[in-house]
Amino acid sequence: MNTLTRRPLLQLLASTALALTAHTAWSQAPAWPAAAPIKLVVPFTPGSGTDVMARVLAEKLGPALGQQVVVENKPGAGGTVGAAQVAKSAADGYTLLVHSSGHVVNPALYPKLAYDTLKDFDGVTPLASLPNVLVVSPAKGYKDVADLVAKAKARPDTLFYASAGNGSATHMNAEQFRVVAGLKAQHVPFKGTPEALTDIIGGRTDWFFAPLVSVLPLVKDGKLQALAVGTAARSSALPNVPSITDAGLKDAAYTFWVGLFAPAKTPKAVLDRLHAEVTKVLALPDVKDRLEKLGATPMPMAQPAFEKFLESETAAAAQLVKAAGIRLD
Repeated sequence: MNTLTRRPLLQLLASTALALTAHTAWSQAPAWPAAAPIKLVVPFTPGSGTDVMARVLAEKLGPALGQQVVVENKPGAGGTVGAAQVAKSAADGYTLLVHSSGHVVNPALYPKLAYDTLKDFDGVTPLASLPNVLVVSPAKGYKDVADLVAKAKARPDTLFYASAGNGSATHMNAEQFRVVAGLKAQHVPFKGTPEALTDIIGGRTDWFFAPLVSVLPLVKDGKLQALAVGTAARSSALPNVPSITDAGLKDAAYTFWVGLFAPAKTPKAVLDRLHAEVTKVLALPDVKDRLEKLGATPMPMAQPAFEKFLESETAAAAQLVKAAGIRLD
């Protein structure tokens, strides 16, 4: 066999070997998900808006993937404790993060974070937007938003507002309101939403922008008074409660959203499967109905669009932190 005859044969053998190698590698690649639970880390306490969304997702995502999906609460430091745990986890699709819009605020608040908010996570998809509600104790006697603002201005630095932690969506919503209304008041951060609600009900703090999903039963039972929904539009869950825009503070509107994240460098196939299954879960009629009753609205978004959204939200959050003069001691 001459050289000219051998060359095509050698090329054929080489290409065949490459194909066999690729096939072998593919067949040996571990299937996802395998026989191991998938953990959704929530960096806030049970009962928070983020926690509620994570549990709604886990309930349906487990059967969809044919695998156990569990929620693990890791609260602390405005959600940075749980986020750090996920950032350091293996990028294999078995440890995920369910975080709120507070996730993009933390880079501006914590200069020495143990992770990079944009580089150390892959955004899978937003889950939903959840309006916060400006709630007060009925015993405080505030008639409406205008009355609260007037009394806060009459007594600078003597009123107190609660949050579910520094940098949380509840904190940022309150700061947006405070800056736009021109108020001077004292911030009281709590470990999570349930703790803040206990303090508000007891009348020890004056107001709280609480997640609607967490506060709705308390408002309906009369334990809390809802002065306004923190978004530009009213919520169908509280149709008789004005939006913050209706209350005359258009620029105080704030969107509280919850999203799903994976550690950076998670295989694309895993991210694609997660995105597809979560999108299907959020489109289920019973899930949509449940979210609507909680005042939550699904936020379908492709992965590349979600990544761009995170970048813009991070920049906007940094501007708000600067405008509000927020400093952490």
